[in-house]
Amino acid sequence: MTSFGRVISVRGSLARVGLLAESQMPISEVRATVGRFVSIRCASSVIVAMITEVSCENLSNPDYIAIASVDLLGEILNAADKAKFQRGVTNYPTIGDSVDLITSQELRTIYAPTGSDQINVGFLQQDRSVVAYVDIEEMLSKHFAVLGSTGVGKSTGVSLLLNEILKARPNLRIFLLDVHNEYGRCFGDRALVLNPRNLKLPFWLFNFEEIVDVLFGGRAGAPEELDVLAEVIPIAKGIYTQYQNTDRLGLKRIDPKQIGFTVDTPVPYRLVDLISLIDERMGKLENRSSRIIYHKLISRIEAVRNDPRYAFMFDNANVGGDTMAEVISHLFRLPANGKPMTVMQLAGFPAEVIDSVVSVLCRMAFDFGLWSDGVSPMLFVCEEAHRYASADRNIGFGPTRKAVSRIAKEGRKYGVYLGLITQRPAELDATIISQCNTLFTMRLANDRDQALLRAAVSDAAANLLSFVPSLGTREVLAFGEGVALPTRLRFKEVPPHQLPRGEATISSVPSVTSGHDMHFVGAVLERWRGATSQRDVPNDPVFQAPPAKTLTPAETPMLQPSMGLDPDRFSLLKKPLR
Repeated sequence: MTSFGRVISVRGSLARVGLLAESQMPISEVRATVGRFVSIRCASSVIVAMITEVSCENLSNPDYIAIASVDLLGEILNAADKAKFQRGVTNYPTIGDSVDLITSQELRTIYAPTGSDQINVGFLQQDRSVVAYVDIEEMLSKHFAVLGSTGVGKSTGVSLLLNEILKARPNLRIFLLDVHNEYGRCFGDRALVLNPRNLKLPFWLFNFEEIVDVLFGGRAGAPEELDVLAEVIPIAKGIYTQYQNTDRLGLKRIDPKQIGFTVDTPVPYRLVDLISLIDERMGKLENRSSRIIYHKLISRIEAVRNDPRYAFMFDNANVGGDTMAEVISHLFRLPANGKPMTVMQLAGFPAEVIDSVVSVLCRMAFDFGLWSDGVSPMLFVCEEAHRYASADRNIGFGPTRKAVSRIAKEGRKYGVYLGLITQRPAELDATIISQCNTLFTMRLANDRDQALLRAAVSDAAANLLSFVPSLGTREVLAFGEGVALPTRLRFKEVPPHQLPRGEATISSVPSVTSGHDMHFVGAVLERWRGATSQRDVPNDPVFQAPPAKTLTPAETPMLQPSMGLDPDRFSLLKKPLR
């Protein structure tokens, strides 16, 4: 059979191929389109290349119908027992070497799983009979990112990847920040779903910057008030520890100031002690204007403590106890008890406190890995990552960016791996995304996002990125350590029960049965007000109160967006109000 083409020039990792007019191949096979793999037959190996450009302009040789530019990606070496693929090229092609479209057998050699540590994520776009595998160890230990615009199947791809990882590594713990409450039902009984109703994250686990962000509602704190807080928090911690030691061990009381805690030491303290310390200092002042600062600070603490939206932080604020071990065990699934994954639903939290909560979770995940010497690996997956680690230093919460960045830079040493999901990679801190050595890129239309990708991708096939704006739904360009070659693949179908379902999927067509009357509006307002009151919310379709137990105000669950809309939501809304 006449070959498909001939090498006519070689330059570094690039070559140009003349496509022969007299090829005997069927027309369907001759289709030399951009993105297809070709093989170049050399003396000692077969070089694998990808077509990145085809043109019939300025043809000087009548034997050729077109000229194709190809990127040299790797080579197949014929070992004694079987063919083996390796990245990079050691034997360069020479002028006149024959070029053919790659065969299915050669593609299988390239993408053959090298061990049991591989997951099946889909199939090659060029040949659907060839399964696309991803190396879990390389993908996790060197971090990964899933990038793509809204509506291209990004969330479904994330569900697929995480379910496959859970299947292959049942003992790996996974922590997912679910910004839009999409993933609650994707992982079945293998995941613990946390939201403001069932989360307990004591305020004393927050470091100084984080608790200030909570108290001041995301605004910069007043310097005078911050000075007071920085002075009294360590003393409050000392007072609590002194009480504990006295009660339990009968030890001699010591001066709380001498215990040596800092504002960031994660040990308990009581708000009542904190307020009394501030009040004591206020009482010693004679200048009325100075006392106003202390009074404002006390009012601020009281307001946040009494706000029912913050119950997950301030519940049992004055009795509590040292529950840090229980909190970390529950959050990070130690022991897993059959649920190695945590889905943290963020949509129900007050907007002012989300950054602080994410900062605490990232920081505790890293610190636990650090102080445990990485004996229990964990994958930390950050949805909408550009919110928490923005490229613009003036946007977002500094400690959150610092916490995510710390996992990206040092996490792999301590068994804390990072998965980033974003639709705007250009808005993500470049240092953080550069640490992700496996990229799954779906359709991206923005020029800035594409430019950032070109800078981030180091493979010889960076020309593949020209396909990014035209990728179809579920189509992916996979780059980096986790895949054998830069690959255009299609994610496999995800079972219906694993499909993410968010509030954004609501149809724009009004429901015929909705009956939008004043009773309907009144029921919606009842739910709305219930989100910020300390009463039970009977009409929430997600919340089902236990029949035999009367909830105290501290235990009262709060309203938050549901995990996918209930088809009977309108009839539920119209139930009589209590």
